Amino acid sequence: MDSSLIQAITVYALPVIFAITLHEAAHGYVARMLGDNTAYVLGRVSLNPMRHIDPLGTIAIPLLLYFATSGAFMFGYAKPVPVAFGNLRNPRWGSLWVALAGPLCNFVQALLWGVGGVALAVAGVSEPFLTRMAAAGVGVNLVLGVLNLFPLPPLDGGRVLVALLPPGPAFKFSRIEPYGFFIVMALVLTGLLTTYWLSPLVNLGYAAVSAVLTPLVSLF
Repeated sequence: MDSSLIQAITVYALPVIFAITLHEAAHGYVARMLGDNTAYVLGRVSLNPMRHIDPLGTIAIPLLLYFATSGAFMFGYAKPVPVAFGNLRNPRWGSLWVALAGPLCNFVQALLWGVGGVALAVAGVSEPFLTRMAAAGVGVNLVLGVLNLFPLPPLDGGRVLVALLPPGPAFKFSRIEPYGFFIVMALVLTGLLTTYWLSPLVNLGYAAVSAVLTPLVSLF
């Protein structure tokens, strides 16, 4: 196995596991709070990564893309947390908060990894593996959060848009869901999603994390 791939796996493994696991668990936790126990009953409100890993989306596709693009791009997904939106006390607005829970969890994690990076610097720890992992934690979570907010079902942003639209247009728009994954993959492969969505919003996320961390850095 290529040494650069081994290094990338060791640096990114923990951030990716946390990013995916907490993202999916957040969906299930908020759904339970708002009236639907489906994910909880099925054991998906869990911090156990094995309950959320999809062999194809979490392992095979990212590795395939890594080799196909010489490490320039990786994309993957976990098993979606099952939510019976009809069981929510308020299905329309409940589905919005359930959808937002995952990306919001990623943005919080990005900030916490940033705090970890600052803590390493303050403690005088310059171990490249740890500093690269902290940076990877920020980047992975910003990318995952921003990608999932893209307004197309079955991504979280699509579910948010469905909740915000009037019933008629929402129903018509939701019918895109069976084809959503293929549309997203086409946008990714053509570079459109990266150029017009991921890059601008991830850069904005980095700026926001930096703005929050700057006062913390100045204290030391």
